[in-house]
Amino acid sequence: MMDKYTDSYIKEILQEVKTIAVIGASGKSNRDSFVVMKSLLEHGYKVFPVNPNEKDNLILGQLCYSSMDLIEEPIDMVDIFRASDAVLGVTEEAITIQAKVIWMQLDIINYDAEELAQEAGLKVVMDRCPKIELNKPYWTSNKN
Repeated sequence: MMDKYTDSYIKEILQEVKTIAVIGASGKSNRDSFVVMKSLLEHGYKVFPVNPNEKDNLILGQLCYSSMDLIEEPIDMVDIFRASDAVLGVTEEAITIQAKVIWMQLDIINYDAEELAQEAGLKVVMDRCPKIELNKPYWTSNKN
């Protein structure tokens, strides 16, 4: 699975993306979604946490939304921290709001969601973490 995406494919996505919705965001600092969201903010992305259980709370200073359709700015990438069986619904919502990329975190794989997203013209990454990708050598050697 890890060989499915080239460094250039991942790098292109992370260079093009400006706004990211983090689905399943948590205000708990020990959660992966919190750590990744912090890294994305540190790398200059505009991040929108999405979690109905955290609605209207601030996570890392960012207002948390109950769903993506409430975010009033265009979302480039949807970073998913949900179980694989929830990904299809998230992907359908991402298509509705005209996101450009579906990104499924480590150990999250859903081929039906991948196919649906690709048919709608979205780029897809499964079983990867943007925080890890942003810390790979190809960023430090040539960020542009």
